[in-house]
Amino acid sequence: MAASESFLVEGGLKLSGEIVPQGAKNEALQVVCAPLLTAERVTITNVPNIRDVVLLISLLEGLGVEVERLDDHSYSFQAKNIDLDYLHTQEFVKKASRIRGSVMLIGPLLARFGTAVLPKPGGDKIGRRRIDTHLLGLEKLGANFDYDRESHLFTVKADNGLTGTYILMDEISVTGTANTLMAATMAKGVTTIYNAACEPYVQQLCKMLNSMGARITGVGSNRLVIEGVTELFGTGHRVLPDMIEIGSFMGMAAMTQSELTIKNVRADALGNILPIYRRFGLEFEVRGDDIYVPAQDIYEIQSFIDGSIMTVYDAPWPGFPPDLMSILLVMATQARGSVLVHQKMFESRLFFVDKLIDMGAQIILCDPHRATVIGLARQSTLKGIEMTSPDIRAGVSLLIAAMSAKGTSKIHQIHQIDRGYEQIDVRLNALGANIQRISAGE
Repeated sequence: MAASESFLVEGGLKLSGEIVPQGAKNEALQVVCAPLLTAERVTITNVPNIRDVVLLISLLEGLGVEVERLDDHSYSFQAKNIDLDYLHTQEFVKKASRIRGSVMLIGPLLARFGTAVLPKPGGDKIGRRRIDTHLLGLEKLGANFDYDRESHLFTVKADNGLTGTYILMDEISVTGTANTLMAATMAKGVTTIYNAACEPYVQQLCKMLNSMGARITGVGSNRLVIEGVTELFGTGHRVLPDMIEIGSFMGMAAMTQSELTIKNVRADALGNILPIYRRFGLEFEVRGDDIYVPAQDIYEIQSFIDGSIMTVYDAPWPGFPPDLMSILLVMATQARGSVLVHQKMFESRLFFVDKLIDMGAQIILCDPHRATVIGLARQSTLKGIEMTSPDIRAGVSLLIAAMSAKGTSKIHQIHQIDRGYEQIDVRLNALGANIQRISAGE
């Protein structure tokens, strides 16, 4: 999975068969940090074997967490001998600055040890992604932070411990809520977090923490109440299937006119993803806990009741996930009808549409947040081109476009895709795709 690798994609092939979604990336990045809250053993299953998660686990190992890989997707963690000096090493700074998920270390380290260090975290370049919400929440609990502009290091300390309080989150941040939540589990007294994110990832973290002995109520709402405890214990936890991968596979089936069954999807945790896909004209059936998508020649985007063009936009849960907006945009290129895609939460997520336009899509980029897509209704097929993946979700969207296109496409910087999708080429080739992983110079 070298950064210099590319995908060579043969377009126009129809897929068929069954595929199992990986564990949820965004949940895994939170729950693998929770073992820092206890000296006892914690077992987590259905962990996706992807770059960001593997790198975060290596940071835990550097801190002294005993990590045992039980199988490809299961780990046990025991954080009984933590080396806080590791936080000041060049190795930690280098690794932690490469992924956004490293920010999740702050809350549990602060709760149990009263100190944490973090370099400015990396991740997708999809616009401004400040960590103020994390730090302000921790500050309300009694922590102090310092930012060194030269080294880009945040140092957070709670010399007198953390104390429960009322916290109004300044934005509905999933990771900000999770960090504040983990810190509050061991604060003195009661913490109320209002305007909290309530995504399934946060709900899963709450359930895991409660099974470790935390006292959290309001799970699934935007108001969490945490009664602090002095100690947390070991537990077992299973990560949800990745809703973003499920949505990606459904979009892939639509674009390639393929018959697919997506297994074990936890349909009860998909929120309004399925209703929005239906409004895009995609036919599918929920069969038990599987989603069956039949091969479909034409899918038609619905209009609003008054006949106006549909607008679809992202929003905090239970709104439509921002990570699936690029998939919807690609789907719209071959639909019948038009749609305004409004990416509200990140201002640089639509900058991959120039590649789709080069492939023959009819898209008007209105501004950094909005794009109008005029569906081609398969009257004009996209054509294969050479392009570069700018971030995880745009990368998979371009892969889907390439799989539906006429001819061969080459996608560079596929390490971006590998960060969020486990062995995507191998798994899709098993369904009938032809995706070759090559060195960039080939």
